[in-house]
Amino acid sequence: MSEQAERQPPSRRIAEELRAAIMRGDLVDGDQLPSERELASRYATARNTAREALGILQAEGLAVAQHGRGVFVRQRRPLMRMGRNRYSRRDRNETGLSPFRIEVERQGRTPHTECRSVTRVQPPAEVAERLKLNEGQEVVRRENWYFADDEPVQVGVTYIPATLVEGSPLATEKKLGRGSIYQRFEDLGYPVVRIREEVSARMPTPEEVKGLTMPPGVPVIEVLHTSIDEQGRSFEVTRFVMRADLNGLDYEMPVED
Repeated sequence: MSEQAERQPPSRRIAEELRAAIMRGDLVDGDQLPSERELASRYATARNTAREALGILQAEGLAVAQHGRGVFVRQRRPLMRMGRNRYSRRDRNETGLSPFRIEVERQGRTPHTECRSVTRVQPPAEVAERLKLNEGQEVVRRENWYFADDEPVQVGVTYIPATLVEGSPLATEKKLGRGSIYQRFEDLGYPVVRIREEVSARMPTPEEVKGLTMPPGVPVIEVLHTSIDEQGRSFEVTRFVMRADLNGLDYEMPVED
């Protein structure tokens, strides 16, 4: 054992060895980690120390505790956001589902969404700019939370010009029916034919850490999405905040001359 390893607290030394086993592939997605009792016996240490070691791996996002079962290697298969075809009208018509639900089901996961609020507000400046709104124009704000296999993976806040959706379910209803939000836009004469997505990364806010149950040190991916119709009108902006450890982006597009 190296001098540095000897100086480490026992809990960190145990965590380091388990982490190395995960990275080597000796322990793979879904494998159960040794119990506190097993680790305490193996390393001749107290169960509290073994518990701390498992807690370190959970805080790093490498492991997850399942109540009454134990601690397991977290599945590291990212949920991919397919930028090229996620807004396909054909797929929406065939399935009657929203882009998120289509995407998640195709990746063998179980989707769940919650619309937590529908309100009228003044838009943030960057939203007003992308929607080409005049000063004082209100937007409908829709806040949606997205889950895969009951795990929160992202939150999306959608902004729509209030005058565009007067009398539409988009302005008042949390559930939007078959085809979800983009079918309701199409009903109003605003089919999505082009999108703009601005992608950045940052550390999460305390509210995002709590809502997305994020382990310490994990950043978020932020996607500022704008929907554009066949006449070039921007009619909807959504800010998606996605856990970087659970999501990935997959864009395929032609290269201009």
